[in-house]
Amino acid sequence: MNNVSVITMFVLSGFNETISHRFVLFFLSLLCYCIICLLNVSLIVIIILDRNLHESMYILLCVFCMNALYGTAGFYPRFLWDLLSDVHLISYYGCLIQTKVIFSFVCGELSILALMAYDRYVAICQPLKYHSIMSKQRVIRFACFLWLTTFCIMAVNAFLTSRLKLCSPYISRLFCMNWSIVQLACFPEQTAINAISANIVTIIYLLHGVFIVWSYMYIIQTCVRSIENRAKFMQTCVPHLVSLFTFVVAILTDVISMRLGSKELPRTLQNFVALEFLVIPPIMNPLIYGFKLTKIRKKIYITYLRLLPFPRFLH
Repeated sequence: MNNVSVITMFVLSGFNETISHRFVLFFLSLLCYCIICLLNVSLIVIIILDRNLHESMYILLCVFCMNALYGTAGFYPRFLWDLLSDVHLISYYGCLIQTKVIFSFVCGELSILALMAYDRYVAICQPLKYHSIMSKQRVIRFACFLWLTTFCIMAVNAFLTSRLKLCSPYISRLFCMNWSIVQLACFPEQTAINAISANIVTIIYLLHGVFIVWSYMYIIQTCVRSIENRAKFMQTCVPHLVSLFTFVVAILTDVISMRLGSKELPRTLQNFVALEFLVIPPIMNPLIYGFKLTKIRKKIYITYLRLLPFPRFLH
């Protein structure tokens, strides 16, 4: 107990409820992960290969999809392995790594959504300045800065968590999360700094949310005056708002469930709530943008026709 290295492995006790259905869950999870990879990789490849899509909005969408692949890669391979395993153990450092990957995925997602909101604000409210403000190079620099900031926050949290002395190896979840590890601390007074850090991070990303709301207040105010802007809003802002709503609801339900304990809820329901943000947004986002954005929809349609043998035969 005097040394954190005493605990070298964690037990993911959230898998206790999955044993009787693990093969069905494995198949569904594998199918889900394959769909996530296919949809997001397809969108990334389409945007990279088509020079007409090398605009700030599509570059940000490409970054959005990359972040989804990064976050789900930190969860699904390990999750699929655990579903087939009889013993659900994860090493101490493996748990820390998974925690930081998923944590940085969540923070990165919200940062990218905030940057996308700013992009739409400039496009609709300041169209004459759009190409100078949101140039390709500047957008890439913005995205790199946001990711770098996220990784710095992640490093600080990793350090604060690693210094805790833990008294139990049991994590009552399907995967590692920072708060789940902090709750295992032997001495609650040690976690005061972790709580302060968590509150600071929460405030930072709440400000991202305030910025998004502020951007859309100006966007809606501008769109009310112009039919052309209303059409642009429906075409490009609605997918962003749907993505934002889906992601925020998924995260909030998980955070509320985790922080409040929700012991009266069935473990199966708790597991489902915990997985929402790793299942729904990574699948929905590429579908929403793929079907709603005209340029991408046309590109997908043309690519699909080229892959089919019969159009060339008829020609």
